[in-house]
Amino acid sequence: MVHRDLVVIGAGPAGAATAIRAARAGITVTVFEKSSHGRDKVCGDGLTPRAVSALDELKIPLDDAHYIRGLRMIAGGTRRELDWPGTARFPAHGAVWPRRRLDTALMDAASDAGAEMIYDTEALPVLDDDGRVIGVDAGGERWTADLVVLAAGAQGKAARILGAERDPGEPFGLAIRSYATTPRHADEHLEACLTLTDEHGTAVPGYGWLFPAGDGTVNIGVGALSTMKGFKSLNLNTLCDSYRDLVRDDWELGPYLERPRAWRLPMSAQRRHGPGWVAVGDAAGLVNPMNGEGIDYGLESGMLIADLFENDPATCTERYDREVGARFDAFLRTGRRFSFLIGHPWILRAGLRMAVGTDAVARITLQVMGNLIDNDTPGTAGKVMWAADKALGLADPVLRRTRAAA
Repeated sequence: MVHRDLVVIGAGPAGAATAIRAARAGITVTVFEKSSHGRDKVCGDGLTPRAVSALDELKIPLDDAHYIRGLRMIAGGTRRELDWPGTARFPAHGAVWPRRRLDTALMDAASDAGAEMIYDTEALPVLDDDGRVIGVDAGGERWTADLVVLAAGAQGKAARILGAERDPGEPFGLAIRSYATTPRHADEHLEACLTLTDEHGTAVPGYGWLFPAGDGTVNIGVGALSTMKGFKSLNLNTLCDSYRDLVRDDWELGPYLERPRAWRLPMSAQRRHGPGWVAVGDAAGLVNPMNGEGIDYGLESGMLIADLFENDPATCTERYDREVGARFDAFLRTGRRFSFLIGHPWILRAGLRMAVGTDAVARITLQVMGNLIDNDTPGTAGKVMWAADKALGLADPVLRRTRAAA
């Protein structure tokens, strides 16, 4: 039996950030990743300015990433190209960094910091008779720990053991992506088409994206929310092909470089902490329902639990839950409620016209799409989201009763 201060299940951005921060503070940490070193993760590959800020805090150089200046939003015939707003908290640029390279850089940084990285090994939490997590079983051995950090998403065995699965009453998303060659691979703006329709002409609450990678390719994909009518029968491959046909000439796209691959976006968690454990990133439901993005939240939540553990292991789980809640809950709750609203096609169409209809409103949409809003956001955007949270809170029972049938 081996003992560590921290054991982390999952070596994606959230788990690696936990390990980097903890190991640099002298905390003994072992990370278990069920895939191999350098494995790919299906993702849009976009990094918001918030994510860039977190990577800077972790001292991860972005030399291998492609610089992104802003976002191009398209809704019907309206097109707005806006640069990211530089603030005291976040830089005025994002990036595109394919996950195979981003995750490898983070895993290597964790190893360089002193964390023990164990690949191709699934770890599952071990609970004592009182329900406290005391460690993990992995590779035929038991590893005990003062704290176990779940960073393996909300769909796996570990989440089920801990009761940290997705809340079945909340929305979730599905997305699909591939890569294609394009002469516009060095474009400095992400592109998001907010007006998607399925093969029947039904408006889809979601968006199509083109994220230029700067390496001759672009990440192309689409995502949709579970609140739309007919969601269960939505064919993501067909939707992605339709979007590709829409943008092919403008971007001079080549054929898909690999088979499009889909993944699920949880957007909620029934629990994000308990005796002896916490969940970070996707495992904690920290995904923005309005864009499907969660890398930045994963990095931040990983650093947060490492800092709180270093400060006081005895109180870190409760403090983590409070601080994550104070930072993100209102915004993410608003996003989930909003997703019920736009599940109705006529509301969706009207909302999209408004979202990019004026420069002032489009700039708020930009901040929402860039994960730049939380409880500390000043100015108009923060006030608008605060008001939206209150209004949608009052409307929430009606929104759930009248949600579009999947």
